[in-house]
Parts: sequence; structure tokens; C-alpha cells
Amino acid sequence: MGQCGIISSKTVLVFLNLIFWAAAGILCYIGAYVFITYDDYDHFFEDIYTFIPAMVIIAVGTLLFVIGFIGCCATIRESRCGLFTFSAVLLLVFATEVVVVVLGYIYRAKVEAVVNHSIQKVYNEYKGTNTDAPSRAIDYVQRQLHCCGIHNYSDWMNTHWFIESKNNSVPVSCCKPTISNCTGTLMQPGDLYPEGCEVLVVKKLKEIMLYVILAALTFAGIQMLGLLCACVVLCRRGHDPAYELLVSTGIEA
Repeated sequence: MGQCGIISSKTVLVFLNLIFWAAAGILCYIGAYVFITYDDYDHFFEDIYTFIPAMVIIAVGTLLFVIGFIGCCATIRESRCGLFTFSAVLLLVFATEVVVVVLGYIYRAKVEAVVNHSIQKVYNEYKGTNTDAPSRAIDYVQRQLHCCGIHNYSDWMNTHWFIESKNNSVPVSCCKPTISNCTGTLMQPGDLYPEGCEVLVVKKLKEIMLYVILAALTFAGIQMLGLLCACVVLCRRGHDPAYELLVSTGIEA
């Protein structure tokens, strides 16, 4: 019975280490996705700390590659020292992912206030050219999220660009894709997206942070299972005489 318990725990542990390698790739992908997406929206928030959960989750993903290697080697070679190291690093990563979850909730709650504070400034910096970053960011967001202005298209009437251009039009990025030859004129408001961008930007950023939180929670659960299996192998290795006999005689467990 003891041998079956050891073999079962070891099998699960090896399988979990393979999952850790897969998880490492997934976590790095999620972190990179967050960075890339935030890069498209970074003009709408000024708090650099919103990047912290993404940076931490990439670091965790990288560390999981190392953990998977250590765990496989320690499990296959029956190394008590290796299993202790594996357990300690796994516990550290688990604590880090708890931090990611906490930070994710904190910054997810802050997104709306940060966007509300900065979005008016970004729209006032719009120049209507592809040479400046704020203009590209606004045009990108309006096309991607199908929105126009902060709350609606009429917000453009209060911007420096609208006042200086004097053409009674909003950027063509406000035009619905189904409308041909749309110039953004306010004389034809039906051609424009009716919804403002502020709510949609907040929603998008909150969704991204939710992905980070869910990923951290999922892999934290997997790591706790791996830590439990490592502890079972360590405990039975020291207290199961039959297992000690298997190891001392060189029989494969």
C-alpha cells in the first residue's frame, strides 16, 4: 500500500511538472498580451503601477520553467534535497501569485478613476495626424472599440482640434465602417458611433486585469497540488520502510 501511494504521488508530481512547463508558456503569453494591449491604451492612464501585475506574472511564468525542471529531476532521482528545493520555490511562487491577485484587484478598482482623470487631456492633445502618439491612440481606440468622443461624439466640440479646424467635423475614426464616404461631419450624426470611449476603455482594461487575476488563481491552485504531492513523497520516503528498501536495492519505484 505504501509503495502504491508513493508511486501514485510521484506520477502525479511528474505530471504536474509537465503542466508547470505548459503553464509557464501560458502565463508568459498572458503577460505579453497584457503589455501589448496596454501599449495601445497607455495614453489613457498615467499610473505606471498598473503594469506591475503583468510584469510579475511574466516573472512567475519564467520561474515555472525552472520549477518544472527542478521538480522532474528531483522526483525521478528520488532527491530529498531536490524535493525540498522544489517545494520551497513552489511555495514562493504561490505567494507571488497571491500578490498578483491582490494587486490585480487593487488596480482593477483604480482603472476607472485613472481613465476618468486622463482621458480629457488625451482628447485635448489630438492633432489629427499620424505623427503624434495621442492622435494615433485615439484613432485606434475609436476604430477598435467602435466609439466616438469621451461620452459621445459631441465631446469633440470642446477639443482644441475641433475649434481650430472649424470644419464642424469629428475624426473619421468615428465613422461607422458600414457608411461609405463618411467625412465625420456633425451634419450627419447617424454616420458616427453613438457611444463614447470612456466607458469602453475602462471595460476593456478591467477585462484584461481580470484575465491576469483568473490566470494567477488557476495556476496557484495547480501549484498547491504540486506542493502537496511533493510533501507526500517526502514524508513517505522518510517513513515507509518498504519504499526505503526499494530505493536502497535500486529497484525502480
